[in-house]
Formats: sequence, structure tokens, C-alpha cells
Amino acid sequence: MIVPDKAVAYRALQSHDARFDGQIFVGVKSTGIYCRPVCPARTPKFENCTFYGSAAAAQEAGYRPCLRCRPETAPQLASWKGTSSTVSRALALIEEGALDGETQTVATLAERLGVGERQLRRLFLQHLGASPIAVAQTRRVLFAKQLIHDTDLPMTEVALASGFNSLRRFNEVFQNLFHRPPSALRRRSSVIATDAGTMLRLRYRPPYDWEAMLHFLEARAIAGVEVVANRVYHRVIELDGELGAIAVRHLPKRESLCVTIQFPNVKALPAIVHRVRRQFDLNVDIATINEHLSRDVQLAPFVARRPGLRAPGGWDGFELAIRAVLGQQVSVAAARRLAGKLVELHGRALPSGAGMHPALTHAFPSAKHLAKAPSLGLGMPAARLETLRSVTRAAAKSPEIFQSARSIDQAIASLKTIPGIGEWTAQYIALRALREVDAFPSSDVGLLRGAEEVTGDVLTAKQLHTRAETWRPWRAYAAQHLWAADGDSK
Repeated sequence: MIVPDKAVAYRALQSHDARFDGQIFVGVKSTGIYCRPVCPARTPKFENCTFYGSAAAAQEAGYRPCLRCRPETAPQLASWKGTSSTVSRALALIEEGALDGETQTVATLAERLGVGERQLRRLFLQHLGASPIAVAQTRRVLFAKQLIHDTDLPMTEVALASGFNSLRRFNEVFQNLFHRPPSALRRRSSVIATDAGTMLRLRYRPPYDWEAMLHFLEARAIAGVEVVANRVYHRVIELDGELGAIAVRHLPKRESLCVTIQFPNVKALPAIVHRVRRQFDLNVDIATINEHLSRDVQLAPFVARRPGLRAPGGWDGFELAIRAVLGQQVSVAAARRLAGKLVELHGRALPSGAGMHPALTHAFPSAKHLAKAPSLGLGMPAARLETLRSVTRAAAKSPEIFQSARSIDQAIASLKTIPGIGEWTAQYIALRALREVDAFPSSDVGLLRGAEEVTGDVLTAKQLHTRAETWRPWRAYAAQHLWAADGDSK
């Protein structure tokens, strides 16, 4: 587990250095509590401090979360520890509930990742200092703690939402950890009042270019499914056959996004929050990426111009794949119109009152629905229509094909087995849907134009692919800067 030297970590704690927030957690022997480095409490003595690289490691060592600095609100940077792609993918699956429930085991998680159970446990100890089970348990406790602090959900719903199988077990865990019942942690003054749904703040590591993110989403918003209004992103969501809606706005002074969730099943809250974090790219250490990309003297000025530029993701892997195919060889606006027509013809209608904006009317159609449809009803070339059919059939048969579980090379190879999916489309899906930080669609016309702005030379796709080697392992973020450079030139 990568943790700074204790003297360095202690100086960060003394100065409440926000650069280390989410990177380290301090366990204080004299109190039995673990804190963030930005905790406002009096700095403990050096000899009483033990530093950990994750909240799970501190909690597994016997410390309980601080009630003042609230470790559950720290930026979630655990997936960056050691840059292990297997650990990052495992953490994403755990966030989606891969270890919740009696039938969900470390062995089944390891199988999904294509590694042995023993190897997965070793990687977790190496990079996070805690076992997969400890990470899952810490996630449940911290998410429950956030719901207790920030919402007025009844304790029964908090228990269900955070993955506890019973209220009794929920109460028992909190009593053992905090020496008080869960209800005693609720401070009415901290609850965010709203009639629209459950509202939560999601922290990120600054800087964050909200303008660029909002512009990207607005340009691609599908009519009926998404809308950007008054600098707030709204969309219809569907999980396990149930419909709801979210609204996301920026809280720059709190270095957070505020998401309001309206959904009938509280058990889905962790998965919804996880998807929001992925779509808005909240879990990255952007300073580390910028430092790496800025070593390229030609790219450095563009990174400095937009230090908070993120890689926008997709809400759903299948939806993103369909968008990618619709966008083949046409403009963003044309692809958006085709997606809107597809939703109009095949999307499920949102029940009255289920959306937080009047423009939200339909959910994006599921793979199973489209696979059964006799005709898609879109005026497109026959080859691209057949590709849409191929993607739909693949997703209906194996939904995990659009989920990140193996290496990027395996993911690209798997996607390219779908008829009509070539290198560009596979790389684009990997970047937006699978959240592969090193995905790079080098043949993209916008990237090639942007590369010309950056390098001053006209490059072929092959030449750009070679040029991008120095940007690894974060070529996806270099791509964002190239696309931005292309946009500036127009």
C-alpha cells in the first residue's frame, strides 16, 4: 500500500493540506478514531498517529470514522492507489454491490475479473491495505453514515440503501463501531431538506471544469431522456426495470456535485451514486494526470489552459454503445436527433410526476426491448442499422460486455467481436462507458484536428497513435485536451 512517509503525512495533517484529502487517513491511537488530513480537530501527537492509504485499511485496523471531518465525504481516490487496473475494476464492481448479499463472494468477484481469489486478496492488501470484504463493509458503513447525516430517510431505508441485509445487523454494526445507535448520529441541522427526492453531495478533487462537462452533456442531450436547464443536468434513469430521475448541479465552494435522486427503490441508491460519480468523472486525481501530461512540452500549454478538464462518461454502457454507433460518420447533432427518434419510438414513458423536469418523458430503450422490435424505424444506411442490431443482440445476450471487468486490451478485443464495431468505436466505448483511462480512438477526426493544433503538424491516425505513447497511461485525458483544442480552433 502506497502511503507517504510518516513525517510527510504528519506535516500534511498539521497544515490540514487538502492535497492529501482522500489520499491518506490517520488513525489516532489515543481516541480510536480515524480522520481525514483536513480534520478541524486538534492535531494529535506524532506518536499517536498511524497513516493509512484507504478508509477501509483504517477501519479494519480497529478505528472508527470521525464524526467531525466525516471520512465518507472525502474524495474517493482509492482506485488510484498503486494504479492497479484489477483493483480499480474490483472497486467499481464492489460499488455496484458485487459483495452485497450472501451469494456474492470474493471468489465470484475474482472470477468476474478473470483472476484467482488469492491473487485478488493479495492485490487488495498491496494497494489498499485491506481485504475485499473489509472494503465492502467500510463502503456500507460510510454510505449509511452519509445518508444518516445528509438525508431524512428512516433508519430502515438507510439500512436497505447501504446494503445491510437486516435492520438488526445495521444497528449492531453501528453500536459496535460508534458505541451508540445509528439514530444518535443524525444531526437535524445537517439534513438537506428537499421534497424532490434524496439529495447527496459528492466530493471531487479540484480543479473541476464544470463548464466543459455541462457543455459536453448539453450538446449530446437526448430529447425526453436528458436536459440541461439553469446549469443543472437532468436525466431519466432505469435500473432493474424501475424508472426514476436525477438532477446534478455544481457546488464549487464545497468542491462537490449535488445529486438529487428520485427513485422508488432505496436499495438502488449506491448503484445510482456510483454511476453519477463515473459519468461525471469524480474519482480521479486530476493533479496527477495533469503533471504527467504536462511533461509533453507541446501539450503542456493546453493542459494549463484547462486544468480541471475531465473525461465525461456514459450513464449506461449499452446506451453509450448505441450512441457511438449512431455517431459513426455523422455530426454530434445528427447523432443526437437519431437517438431522440429511437427514444420516441421505443423508450418507456416516465410515469407522471416521476421526473424533476417537465422535459423528461422517456427512458432510453433497453437492449431486450430493442432486440424484440421488428424494426428500429430509423432512416440510416443499412450497414449501420445492422450494426445497431448486432450491438443490441450482444447486449441482450451478455450485458457485461459493456461493463469494465478485464484489461483494456481484452475489453477492446471483446467489443470488436461485435459485427460493425471497429477500432474507433471500440476505443470510444471503452473511454466513455468502460471508463478506461488509457482508451484512445486515434482515428477520430476531431482528435486528428486537435493534434494538429497541439503539434503544428498534420498527423495520420497511425502517427497520432505513436505520438500518444508518451501520454500513457492517461491517454483518455490527453484526448479530452485534443478535442478541446479542436473546439477552440473553430
